[in-house]
Amino acid sequence: MRLVTAAGRLTLLSPDGKTELDGMASDRLFGWDVAELSAGRFDSSPQGVYARWAEFRAWVAETNPSAGEIKPQLIDPMSLGPVAPRPPQVFAVGLNYRDHATESGMAIPDEPLVFTKYASAFTGPYGEIALSPGDVDWEVELVAVIGIGGHRIQEADGWDHVAGLTVGQDLSDRVTQFAVAPPQFGMGKSYPGFAPVGPALVTVDELRAAGHDPDDLEIGCAVNAQTVQKSRTGQMVFSVPALVAKLSEVVTLLPGDVMFTGTPAGVGVGQDPPRFLAEGDELTTWCEGIGRLRHRLVGKAAS
Repeated sequence: MRLVTAAGRLTLLSPDGKTELDGMASDRLFGWDVAELSAGRFDSSPQGVYARWAEFRAWVAETNPSAGEIKPQLIDPMSLGPVAPRPPQVFAVGLNYRDHATESGMAIPDEPLVFTKYASAFTGPYGEIALSPGDVDWEVELVAVIGIGGHRIQEADGWDHVAGLTVGQDLSDRVTQFAVAPPQFGMGKSYPGFAPVGPALVTVDELRAAGHDPDDLEIGCAVNAQTVQKSRTGQMVFSVPALVAKLSEVVTLLPGDVMFTGTPAGVGVGQDPPRFLAEGDELTTWCEGIGRLRHRLVGKAAS
């Protein structure tokens, strides 16, 4: 199952359409408006569906929209928004790739380094993002959305609690982040638009059926068509199920929570000399089996 937010409404993509969305005009997307397809059983809220995730999954399986009389409608790719636009909790994990820890001059952590991004930073997979006053860096990340919450979840059960995966950017204003000690990770990473996610939420079973290993997906990003990050999620220090278990040792995970799982090596601040995003740059972000984000960076906000 692949879900998108189209014109603000929860939409189920047709399995006959394009799978890995790339944000190009050639994308031909077809899908069903969930509220209409379910005759109101489920509403149009992309965020609200996670509170009824098990029921929703069972309904999709029973309904089998492809075999029904309601035909999928054409979707404008530029209407796509974040797949979990207002999560109750947002978790982010630092130094979760060994090579990124090395380039940062830090030891590989024994426990997840957890901080947060704020929901007001969320935006969709395509469009413009305004630069903040400081030095803006890129960080491609696999993003997991929680479907079934819980406390003290076992790692072996971790995937059962994940609604699906998407891809995102943990954009970071390094000046704001390191303006004080200890660093303000959440503030530096939460300017408007600094949490683009999408283009679709893809369930784990869907990834496996398409021949992808959800524990080992290629992930990367490019600036102006030059690849700056490229890795595989199998290189993470803590896998998605491990993070679900570790976080839920302390926090009660809630349906619709979003988890940014860390970035691999290749961030701008780690280059020699450091390199940051500039006005007019095109940032392309991708993950195997999910698709691409495409954003143009526009003028800095006033200091």
